[in-house]
Amino acid sequence: MTVSPEAHPPEAVSPEAVSPEARSPEARPGSTRLSRPARRLQLLGAARHVFVAQGYHAAAMDEIAERAGVSKPVLYQHFPGKLELYLALLDESADELVKIMSEALSSTTENRQRVHATFKAFYDFVAGTGEAFRLVFESDLSNEPAVRARLDRAMEDCAYMVSQFIREDAGVSEAESHLLGMALVGMAQVSARYWLSTKQEIPKDAAEQLIARLAWRGISGWPMTG
Repeated sequence: MTVSPEAHPPEAVSPEAVSPEARSPEARPGSTRLSRPARRLQLLGAARHVFVAQGYHAAAMDEIAERAGVSKPVLYQHFPGKLELYLALLDESADELVKIMSEALSSTTENRQRVHATFKAFYDFVAGTGEAFRLVFESDLSNEPAVRARLDRAMEDCAYMVSQFIREDAGVSEAESHLLGMALVGMAQVSARYWLSTKQEIPKDAAEQLIARLAWRGISGWPMTG
């Protein structure tokens, strides 16, 4: 649905009302008006920093608004509450993971390279700036039904994409291919998070290749069909 400029006029905010340090990276110094979509991106950027740094329960809407350089009423115009804001960020991060996984799987027709690309996608996601992966893999709100559903869906989507290639090439059943897909995705997630926790003691490229080699030695044991 297209929203006319008259329905949502640009919001005004005084740059003098908040210090430069409190503004999010998305807030442009000296800019007094932002369109509604641009303001939403700015607020999400500020919220991402606060949620990643403090977790859901410790994060405060006051702090998010201050970091974005806006008043709380402006923040609530876009997000009715803290949970809605968190869910919007979670959707964004989960969609990004699924997107890079899809791109990795379609980047080659050679299965060995496809396995490596899949693990590289997870390691890239975990090593990305902003640590947005924590919203997907280390949420402190995972018992909230709306959050749990999104987390499960992201992993299911990734596993499903992987399972389609396994089923086509290995000739196993749908249930078997999905189990194998989930196992590979789980291996990628857990190993990538552990690798990051070691302060990248092993270089990223070497870690990716090491785990991809392990996965390939297992999955390549199924004979190609067709």
